[in-house]
Amino acid sequence: MMTASRAPSTHPAPTTATRYAGVATLQPQLILDWYAAAARDLPWRHSGVSAWAVMVSEVMLQQTPVARVLPMWAEWMARWPNPSALADDSPAEAVRAWGKLGYPRRALRLHAAAQQMVTRFAGNVPSAVGDLESLPGIGAYTARAVAAFAFGARTPVVDTNVVRVLARAVHGRAQAGACVAAADRANMEQLLPAEPARAAVFSVAVMELGALVCTATAPDCPACPIRRDCAWQLAGAPAYAGPRRRAQRFEGTDRQVRGRLLDVLRATSEPVGIGALDLAWADGTQRHRALVSLLLDGLVGQLADGRFVLAGERPGQERSG
Repeated sequence: MMTASRAPSTHPAPTTATRYAGVATLQPQLILDWYAAAARDLPWRHSGVSAWAVMVSEVMLQQTPVARVLPMWAEWMARWPNPSALADDSPAEAVRAWGKLGYPRRALRLHAAAQQMVTRFAGNVPSAVGDLESLPGIGAYTARAVAAFAFGARTPVVDTNVVRVLARAVHGRAQAGACVAAADRANMEQLLPAEPARAAVFSVAVMELGALVCTATAPDCPACPIRRDCAWQLAGAPAYAGPRRRAQRFEGTDRQVRGRLLDVLRATSEPVGIGALDLAWADGTQRHRALVSLLLDGLVGQLADGRFVLAGERPGQERSG
C-alpha cells in the first residue's frame, strides 16, 4: 500500500500576509501525514502490485465508485493477471466481464490496449507517459496515474478530486471547473515533493483528501489537515455562485436502454435475434436508436443472417473463464 512516513514539518507557520499566496502556502507534509493515518486499504495500492493491476483499476475507477470497482477488479485480476492474458481472449469476454460498471467501451479499449502492449511492449505496461498515452483509451490522467502509482514517476496526477482540492485550497473557490485544465496540472506540479517516490504518494494523498474530506457537496473542513492554510476557508468559505450543475439521470435514458440490450447479449455466447432484443425495452424508437449506437461504438456486431453478438464474439466456441 502506498504510505507516507511521518516526519515533523520543517515549514514555518504561514503568516497573515502569506496566507492568501496560494500554492506556496500549502504544506505537502501535512497532507502526507494525514494520508498515512487515513488512507483506505485498497488492493491496487498494496506493495508489489503489478503495473497492469494499477492500470485496470484506474480505467475501472473512471466515473465509477470504488465500492463497485472492488469486486470486478478482483475478478479481472484473477482471470486476466497480465495484458497477454486479456489480449488472448476475445473482446466480447472483456465486455461480458465488465458487468454493471457502466461505460462498457472502457472494456473494449482496455482489451485493445492489452493487444498493443503485447505487440509493441513485449506484453508489459510501458512506464513512460508518452507511451502510455499512445495506448487506446489511456488519456492524460490515466497515463500519469499509472506512471506515478505503478512506476513511482514524478508527474502531476490530477483528477476531479484533486481539481476540487486545488480550487478551494489554492484559489479560494467553492467548486472547480468542469474539466481538468493545464493550470491545474501546473499547480500540482508546484506542490509535488522533489523525490519521485514521495511525489507519487503525495499525488494519491491529494486524491484521497478530495474523495474523503474535501468532497463536492459536504466537505468535512474540521477534519482537513490543511484547513488553516486553505484559501477558501480563509476567505470565509464563500458559497458557489456559478451556474447550477444538473445531476445526470440514468432512468429512461439511452444509456439504460443500451445496458438492457447488452444484458441480453452478455447472457449467452450464441447469436441473438432481434425478437429477443425487442423484449428488453418497450419503446421501439429508443430501442432502435440504442442498438444502432452500440453497433457504431463497436460493442455489438451483426452477423450476415441479421442476428447480433457482442463485439468479437466467436459463436460456437467455448467461452473462457
